[in-house]
Order: sequence, then structure tokens, then C-alpha cells
Amino acid sequence: MITYIATFTQNYTIVLILNLIFSIIIISLERRNPISALAWLFFMTMLPGIGFFFYLLLSQNISKRKIFKYTHEESAAYNFVLDKQRLALEKGFFKYNDPDMDMYRDIIIFHNKLSEASFTQNNDITIFTNGQEKFDRLIDEMKAAKTHIHLQYYIVKNDMLSSHIFDVCKQKAKEGVEIRLLIDHIGGRHLPKSTINDLRNSGCEVYFFFPSLFKYFNLKANYRNHRKIAVIDGCIGYVGGFNIGMEYLGLRKRFGKWRDTHIRILGDAVIQLQIRFLLDWRSASKKQLIDIARYIKYNKDHPGDAGVQIVSSGPDSINQQIKQGYIKMINSARKYIYIQTPYFVPDESVIEALKIAVVSGVDLRIMFPNKPDHPFVYWATYSFIGELLMYGAKAYIYDDGFIHTKAIIVDDAISSVGTCNFDIRSFRLNFEVNAFIYDKPTSQSLCSIFNQDILVSRELTLEDYLHRPFSIKVKESISRLFSPVL
Repeated sequence: MITYIATFTQNYTIVLILNLIFSIIIISLERRNPISALAWLFFMTMLPGIGFFFYLLLSQNISKRKIFKYTHEESAAYNFVLDKQRLALEKGFFKYNDPDMDMYRDIIIFHNKLSEASFTQNNDITIFTNGQEKFDRLIDEMKAAKTHIHLQYYIVKNDMLSSHIFDVCKQKAKEGVEIRLLIDHIGGRHLPKSTINDLRNSGCEVYFFFPSLFKYFNLKANYRNHRKIAVIDGCIGYVGGFNIGMEYLGLRKRFGKWRDTHIRILGDAVIQLQIRFLLDWRSASKKQLIDIARYIKYNKDHPGDAGVQIVSSGPDSINQQIKQGYIKMINSARKYIYIQTPYFVPDESVIEALKIAVVSGVDLRIMFPNKPDHPFVYWATYSFIGELLMYGAKAYIYDDGFIHTKAIIVDDAISSVGTCNFDIRSFRLNFEVNAFIYDKPTSQSLCSIFNQDILVSRELTLEDYLHRPFSIKVKESISRLFSPVL
């Protein structure tokens, strides 16, 4: 018996040492973020073998892969437009609809360079905070489509809403309208094959992003396409937080009322949404020869005066364009920063920027849900919120259902709405898309919506936070420890 125990101990020690050596070698070779690397090392050391398996499954480094591709001609034409615009911005002879937006020139140039985001100023923006209103408008415009409908969503549930949207797609396909549906495979895993086959047999094209080998096993499970884009006839675009499912209409008991933010765009910013969709479509469908130029439609009219840049980010890039755009906005603030997010798990760069802003006298307010849909993420959120309260920030817990909005507003002047949460997963791991908006009326409307939401929220004060129960402190500590890999 003693010999057996000694042998087991010796073998287990060897396994631990080998696990640690291999873990350090692999993480070092990938040159990961040090904080994330330490979190993974801790996880793999605590659970040898199992932790190593999850690392291989969830933490592949795909930043060096060229997932989304332009043709040579497309790249040359697009870069010409970007370079011409950047030169005008840098030399100071760019003409703004609102001259006050010149004070945000550095943000516009930043996104032009790093995100390849063209700045357009002829946009009209409609804000939706109610899922029923958003989908009613979208479906009506789908029914009126003449040439094509492009839909890209992270989650598509198998329910009455998706069934209604699919019926419209099938009918429009019969009328000769081109229908393309792009769905993340994990987010759409509950869609029956019969439903997909029915769509395809009706003339709709349907593809999945990073498809799984098996229904519940995906080698790229940690890298999901979190984008929600709709483009109708190349001239109407939608982007924001709503996925396709009855719960996003507030019709699921688990969450109750669903509070989100989505925007509808008319104007040349739709071109950027169209390009984003078509690049993702090429990647998923492998149809590399689809002619992007054919689906680009410049708006000859002048629907509005809002300035917009459509910014994408994802693990295929070494940069974190949307997060860095958030930091540029935070650093530009002089009066206030309002943030609404379901998850608040920022990295050190974001938390430091927010601390600097609030200590400098900027009114920082953050709103988050009153209930967790991901418990570990929720308690990590609570921890980071508490840290900012100690510097003078204000926090509000939304009590009228579940808030899923991803928005930041600065000084009644600039704002951002899209799919990117204020968390490390959205910053580093998910494929995201946001509209960065340079428009006082839109930003003021978003500010007004924030203030209306405060009326159905309760403030989390520093005193409340400091007197939280011991059980919550334990949950926070554990969740925050693993925040880099959440």
C-alpha cells in the first residue's frame, strides 16, 4: 500500500511538472497578454490536464491569420479613399457639417488609420430601445426590399420571431431578391437542420461563422462573431445589441423586460456596414469572388447630418480597435461619460483611463443589470464598479428587466453604439462592430435615454458597496481572479 501511494505521488508530481512546463512554453510562444497568461497558468496548475485541454480548446491565437480578405483592386480603391480623407483631416482643410466636431479630429484620424474606417457625414440615425419596435421596422423594410437583404446575427433562436423573419426571407427570395443569412454557429446551434434546408431550398443563402464539428463542440468556441448587422438594398443599415429571439422582445420569464439599444442608419455609413457583412460572408461561405462593388450604393440624397465611422475589431488583429476607440473617447471627456453595459470587466488600460477621467472632475456614470446572465462575469463587474466608486464614479443598477445595451456617450457630442461590451471578451476575443457617432442630436438623445433609465434604476453608492455581505466579497474575489479569461 505504501509503495502504491509513493508511486502515485511520484507520477502525479511528474504530471504536474510536465503540465507546468508545457503550459509555460505554449503561452510564451504565443506571447500572450501577461495578465491573461498568468490566469491561464493558474487555471492549468489548479486543474492539470483538464486546464490544459480547455486552454487548447478556448485559447488559440488567431491574430496572425488573414480571415477577412479584400481583393487587390478593392484594397487599392479603399485605401485611396482613406488616404485622401486622412490627408484632408491632418492638413486641416476637411469640411465638417458641424465645425465643433473638429475637436474630435484625433479620434476620427485614429479610426481612419487603425480601423480603416471612413468618416461619413450624411447620415440619419434612428435609435431603438424596444425590441418589438426594432424588429417591426426591420421586417417592414425587408418586405419592401428590391434587390438584396443581408442579415448577420450572433444569436438566432428557434422560435416565433426567427420563424417570422425566415418566412419573409423565403417569400422575398421567391420574388427574386438576394437573401444572405450569416449566423454564428454557437449562437445558432439550436436551429434545426430542417429549418436551414428549407431556407436554402427556397433560394436563401445561409452560412455559419466558425462552424462546429459537433453540435456542442467547437474548436474555436472562444472566438465568436458577436456582430449584429442588417443591410437592406445597400441603403438601410442596422447595428446594435438585439439578437433574434423572443427574449429580445421581453417575452421570456428568465429576464422579463429586455432593454437594449440598436440604431438604424440611412446614409453612406451603410456602405461600411455592407463591407463588413460581405467580408464576413466571404470568410464563412468561402465565396471569395463575390463583387463587393456591386453592393455599394452611395446615397445621392442627404438623409441627415450625423458623422459616423463604422469600426470593427476581433481576435484576427493584434489591435483592439473598439476598446482603443473607447479610451480615446474617455480621454476626450471634459464634462461627462455615461456608459451602459451588461458586463463591465475592463482591462487595466480602460480602468486607468476611467480613473483619470473621474479624478479630473468628469462625471462618470455606469449602468449595469440587476441580475446576472453569467454569474462569474456579473460578480467581476461588481468588483470593478466598486473600484471606480472609490474614485468618485456613480453606478446605477437597472431594475426594469435586463439591460443589454452597449453604449457610451461623452459630453453631449460623441457616442458609440454597437455590439461591443465593456469587457475583455469583447475587446480581445469576439468579432465586434460599433458605430462611432459624431453628432450632438444623437448623443443628446442617448443621454436623455440614459437619464430616463436612471428613473427605473437604483444607485449603488460607495457606502452600499463597502457594506456588502461577506458572501458577495468572496464571489467578487474569485470572479475577478479569473476575469482575464472570462
